[in-house]
Amino acid sequence: MKGSQDFAADPRNATVKVYVSGALVPRDEARVSVFDAGFVLGDGVWEGMRLHKGRLVFLDLHLDRLFDGARAIDLDIGMTREALVAALWETLRANGMEDGVHIRLMVTRGLKKTPNQDPRQTIGRATVVIVAEWKLPSPAIVTTGLSLFTSSIRCSPADMFDMRLNSHSRLNLIIALNQAIKAGADEALMLDPHGFVSSCNATNFFFVRGGEVWTSSGDYCFRGVTRGHVIALCRENGIPLRQANFALMDVYGAEEAFVTGTFGGLTPVRAIDGRVLPAAPPGPMTLRLRSLYEALKDR
Repeated sequence: MKGSQDFAADPRNATVKVYVSGALVPRDEARVSVFDAGFVLGDGVWEGMRLHKGRLVFLDLHLDRLFDGARAIDLDIGMTREALVAALWETLRANGMEDGVHIRLMVTRGLKKTPNQDPRQTIGRATVVIVAEWKLPSPAIVTTGLSLFTSSIRCSPADMFDMRLNSHSRLNLIIALNQAIKAGADEALMLDPHGFVSSCNATNFFFVRGGEVWTSSGDYCFRGVTRGHVIALCRENGIPLRQANFALMDVYGAEEAFVTGTFGGLTPVRAIDGRVLPAAPPGPMTLRLRSLYEALKDR
C-alpha cells in the first residue's frame, strides 16, 4: 500500500542540482551541518510547490504561508521575497525544468554553536535549501484510492503545537502515519482534541454526503493551499459546502471522500477504518472538483 505522496520514479532526478544557501550543488553533494537547527531540532519551516506548464502554481499563496510561518517562530529567512523567487527560478533553470516538477523549499534557523534548543545559540544566517524534482503523483492512486485509519494521535491546538505552521517538526504526524501503516492502511485520519475529525497526517480531508461536501472547521488542520482552493471552488460553482465539527459516525456514512495537498491535488479515498465507501474512486463529486482544480491551475 502507498499513500498520497506516492510518485512515479524518474531517472532524471539522480543528477538534479540542489540549491543550498546560495550554491547549486549535485544531489549527492547536497549537505547541511549536523549542527544545523533543522537537523538538531526540526527548527524551521518549508513549502511544497509545483512547476506546471512553466508556471510556479499559486506561488504567492505559498510564499505568504512561508513568510507568515517564519515570522510566527521568529525566524529571519535572510532573503527578500524577490530574492527567494529568483533562487527558485535559478534552481529550475539550472535543471532545465519546465513542467511536472515538485519543489521543496526548506528554511531552518541555521548553524548553532552547540546542539541545544536555545535560538540565541544560532550562528549567522538561516539555511535555505531548494530541492526540485521531476515528480508526478502515481496515476494508479486515482482509481485505487486511499485507505485511511483513524489514529489515536490527535491534532493539536494552536497554543500547543500549531497545525497551521508548515514546521519541520513532524514527529506526531509520523507516529500517526506509522499507526495507520501497521493497521494495513495508507494514511492516518486524525481527530482534534474534542474528538471531531480534523485532517490526515499529511493532507486535508473532505467527504461527501447527500451531494454536500463536508470538511472540518479548520481550527485544528493544516492551512492547506489546495484545501482553500477546493472550498472556494465549491462556493464559486454552487456546490453545497459544510465547514463544521463532525464525528467519525458522520464520516462512516459518507458516499465518497478525498484528501487534498499540493503534490497530489485531490486524491480519492476508497475506505475508512475498513469501511469501503459506496462510490468507487474517484466518486462523481471528487471527479468534478478534480476537473475544476486542474482548470484553476491553468488560469
